[in-house]
Amino acid sequence: MAYAFTNSKGVTYYLHTKKSTTSTGKERTLFYFSKEAKEGTLDEVPTGYEVVEMKTGLPVLKKTVQPEVASEVSS
Repeated sequence: MAYAFTNSKGVTYYLHTKKSTTSTGKERTLFYFSKEAKEGTLDEVPTGYEVVEMKTGLPVLKKTVQPEVASEVSS
């Protein structure tokens, strides 16, 4: 089942992914939301991301901020 997000206005969006190749030959993974469940839907939010709603009601994926581990310096 595709990951669905219902915004504050009551509109449901489905999370999709698409792989594309840049002009330099690197492969890039794109994540996007659509009102219709099409080919390329994801079952869950990718690790390291969270869903945030914009002021306009559109959902976007945002990278989660991971706290840095403080390393102790021994003398």
